[in-house]
Amino acid sequence: MAGGRGRWTATLIAVAVVLGWLVVGGIAGPYSGKLGEVATNDNASFLPTDAEATRAQELAAGFVDEPTTPALVVYERPAGITEADTQRATADAARFAQVPGVVGPLPPPIPSQDGQALQVVVPIDDSEGEEISRVVDELRAIAGDDRDGLTVDVAGPAGLLADLIEVFTAIDGPLLLVTLVVVLVILLVVYRSPVLWIFPLLAAGTSYALASVFVYLLARDDVIKLNGQAQGILTVLVFGAGTDYALLLIARYREELHRHERPWDAMRTAWKGAAPAIVASGATVIVSLLCLLLSSLNSNRALGPVAAIGIAATLLVMLTFLPALLVLGGRWAFWPRRPEADRADPHTEHGIWSRIARFVARRARPVWIVTTVALALLTVGVTQLGATTLGQSDLFTERTDSVAGQEVIARHYPAGTGSPATIFTRQETAQEVARVAQGVPGVAAVRPVGQGDRTGPPAPDTPPKVVDGRVQLEATLADPPDSDGAERTIRDLREAVHRVPGSDSVVGGFTAINVDTSDASTRDRNVIIPVVLVVIAVILALLLRALVAPVLLIATVVLSFLATLGLCALIFRYLFGFPGVDASFPLFAFVFLVALGIDYNIFLMSRVREESVRRGTRPGVLAGLAVTGGVITSAGIVLAATFSALAVLPLVVLVELGVAVAVGVLLDTIVVRSLLVPALAYDIGPKVWWPSRLSRAARTPTEAGDAR
Repeated sequence: MAGGRGRWTATLIAVAVVLGWLVVGGIAGPYSGKLGEVATNDNASFLPTDAEATRAQELAAGFVDEPTTPALVVYERPAGITEADTQRATADAARFAQVPGVVGPLPPPIPSQDGQALQVVVPIDDSEGEEISRVVDELRAIAGDDRDGLTVDVAGPAGLLADLIEVFTAIDGPLLLVTLVVVLVILLVVYRSPVLWIFPLLAAGTSYALASVFVYLLARDDVIKLNGQAQGILTVLVFGAGTDYALLLIARYREELHRHERPWDAMRTAWKGAAPAIVASGATVIVSLLCLLLSSLNSNRALGPVAAIGIAATLLVMLTFLPALLVLGGRWAFWPRRPEADRADPHTEHGIWSRIARFVARRARPVWIVTTVALALLTVGVTQLGATTLGQSDLFTERTDSVAGQEVIARHYPAGTGSPATIFTRQETAQEVARVAQGVPGVAAVRPVGQGDRTGPPAPDTPPKVVDGRVQLEATLADPPDSDGAERTIRDLREAVHRVPGSDSVVGGFTAINVDTSDASTRDRNVIIPVVLVVIAVILALLLRALVAPVLLIATVVLSFLATLGLCALIFRYLFGFPGVDASFPLFAFVFLVALGIDYNIFLMSRVREESVRRGTRPGVLAGLAVTGGVITSAGIVLAATFSALAVLPLVVLVELGVAVAVGVLLDTIVVRSLLVPALAYDIGPKVWWPSRLSRAARTPTEAGDAR
């Protein structure tokens, strides 16, 4: 009777937990589709408050009644612009001025010196925020399609922002669908069950819904800033990490079903065995992501808490909802391969991993030496990586309207037309600053902003506008505003005007924002990467109760990270043809690869330690590798596949991040965790647990033989 009552009590608890989470999922579900409503993709708002471009933006507000972002509508006819083309552009400009959000009236079209292009500068009210995208769509509708050899494109900062917003608003549907399909296919292959895949996928979906509620509310109340990049990463991170945790728990549960009659008893034992590793893994990722709060860029600081919330929600769901589902499913959840209570030794169930473990035992030292050398050779590719801020023409994997328009501008105008650098200086030094700025290589023209100026050349003899004793100068750059050449010009321009005594000059503008973003990214790498390594080392030391093992694990993951960067550099350059990587790429790649890569070592070494207590270190290494090999490899494939889903988005930076995490996770799973770490631990023996008592435990006959 007692056994029957216990079984019914366990069932009622599991039912209550499942029903509770289904209610939470039903309430939270709609929020996953509302994240785009609270996302912002204005790069300027992510700058540090002490950046020079930020100070320039603050000064610029005093020189205009309404701050604007320009859209550049360009008309090109290689055979030469005709009178009809000019009339069309003039008529379009009049219609552009009537669009809500456009600050008019607009100046007439600006012809190029070669007579092959016209340009209409359309300032859009900044207060419209992401409604800029709507305004640009209307401009494109008015301009119409190419006709009779005349091409029309809408470019400039507003056109670029509109194209970015269009990409990010498409994240929710396609990315989520691709991620779900990838996870479903892999779960079907791993479990070969028409039933079991439902449980981890349902739990992962609930995790995503729960995380979406908190992210939505925090972003809505301006506690955090959510952008499209963080939104996309949240999706793949929750489903990837959630499926990993599910695989680990289900594998341990299946193992315990062979030892226990009742599913509840099997789950209780499995939970006790797997939960510490899962919690340590999640805590490592969460703390590593929260280190991004040390970033000087708001975009990085936003990604940290957004992704950390996703992992925290995933941990909560996977350690409560999923166990309850599995208990209710019992052995039938694994149909048609139901595990029976036959007391089978789990170490004999994984033939291929038992053979790999024996291979490692026989060739431990050559294995870790060869794998280390191979990974070290891959790091050489890092020299081919090159960190650069991707230009507008390089940002998308597809050729967008803004990219095509920028190419037209570069062919027929000073490439910086429409996105000039802005210089704010004292009135009494304005002429000297203008003269110095004009002499900087890469600056095509310098002019003061006069009273009533909006766009286009100033009227003759128009006096400059003076605000609080300052004058604004506009410096048109010879290179495209998002190019490396333009960024070098901004650095030279700042250096030159800062040297003018008493000028107190400040240089801003679109290119200056890119420069300051790149500098902040470099600073963030130098600060955050060491902090993440220290934090992970502390967590590993607490989990493994040792110092040698954590140092070895971190060293192997860092080596794997550098090898991944080297391999990805070759893939990006020679396979994909990408010109470089974004300034934020190395930091994001590090945080995700190290935090997620250490997961698999945590899963392995926590089990190795558990087995070492019973068997001795070297047999424990082999047993831990044999019993976790299949599940960890499956988990790595799932995580790699989910991050590779980012490749469906037409943004180079997300494609690069997805490929880097996929490649890095596979390296960690297949090479580092399967060969390098076990071989090192086996070769070192009990001393790997120094200074804990386990390092001084009596050696098994096997270890004694090895010592002799």
